[in-house]
Amino acid sequence: MAVFATPVADFLLRYGADAGFRTLLVEPDEKRVADALTAMPELDDTADVVVTDHHRDELGVVLRDALAQPARWVGVMGNPKHTGPHVAALQALGVSDEDIARVHRPIGLNIGSRTPPEIAIATLAGLLADRNGRAGGFEFG
Repeated sequence: MAVFATPVADFLLRYGADAGFRTLLVEPDEKRVADALTAMPELDDTADVVVTDHHRDELGVVLRDALAQPARWVGVMGNPKHTGPHVAALQALGVSDEDIARVHRPIGLNIGSRTPPEIAIATLAGLLADRNGRAGGFEFG
């Protein structure tokens, strides 16, 4: 599932469907996309949640709602050199440190991605590696 309508989310949804993921877009601002979900749906322990914009005001709320469920994986795009704004947003909402620690950041494999399609590919590759219990990369063992 991609959260927030962004160019990266567009590619995640397209490539994810091709890779066999059941894809959904959550976009709280109904003015941005007409056919997206506006709130976090019910998630099970197979759900992967990828937040594609860490500058949105709704960041804390959508993450809180995802973390309150048994989602398998929750991640937020962002530069690992900076503290993610999701931490303060979740703390302000009273989310436990244990749940905040469930949020992956950065997301995807480190392949030097710069463009939205590259970021989507790296993210999906990271999700597949994680689902398959692999670290990703070029090491085989």
